[in-house]
Amino acid sequence: MTNIILGIMIPFIGTAAGSACVLFMKRELNFLVQRALTGFASGVMVAASIWSLIIPAMDQASDMGKLSFVPAAVGFWGGILFLLLLDSVIPHLHMNAEEAEGPKSNLKKTTMMLLAVTLHNIPEGMAVGVVFAGILAGSAKITTGGALALAIGIAIQNFPEGAIISMPLHANGKSRMKAFLDGVLSGAVEPIGAFITILFTSFITPAMPYLLSFAAGAMMYVVVEELIPEMSEGEHSNIGVIMFAFGFTLMMALDVALG
Repeated sequence: MTNIILGIMIPFIGTAAGSACVLFMKRELNFLVQRALTGFASGVMVAASIWSLIIPAMDQASDMGKLSFVPAAVGFWGGILFLLLLDSVIPHLHMNAEEAEGPKSNLKKTTMMLLAVTLHNIPEGMAVGVVFAGILAGSAKITTGGALALAIGIAIQNFPEGAIISMPLHANGKSRMKAFLDGVLSGAVEPIGAFITILFTSFITPAMPYLLSFAAGAMMYVVVEELIPEMSEGEHSNIGVIMFAFGFTLMMALDVALG
């Protein structure tokens, strides 16, 4: 139980630590640095979706034989459609974007930026929650090491994300402390989402393959809809690609080494 509590808090700690950068750094992150960090986060999330979620989902459905891909496919599409729904009903503003997405709103720019990051963090909390729920359910396909690898990988990519959100908030008029607290708040959805997912999954253990791939689909939606466009815009997009590969390799190594 201690490992589970620690595991669901690790990603939040990563976001909080990254958000603290606004308290010490005088300038906003360079555009190329933001692009590199976004590419890194994309790589981590794609690798986590594959090794920590989709592959275990198919392994758990192995008794279905050649149809073992079905729960993974159904859950994956469920995650995609769930994030598509949230994306359309929550007003939010992506980094470096001029126009907000979702329904029209009179919310402040900084508030919609914060909502965009919070929306981004929901599937990460779900992913951590569902793998630890698998451990509680006694799944032989999910190890404590593998679950911690996922939590650590998400925390690593949450650190730069915390800085990427808190520093623009400060640049847009918020005090350093307020920008830091807002950055921390954006990450609070992760342990909350993880805890709710654990409670929900404990009642429907047979649905574990669907829930694992659901979290993967939600994460992949964020990567393709938000992160990859941000890392690729403008000139010198190759730095985003290189950091994507680095993040992907790091997460893959963590999962295999700790799993």
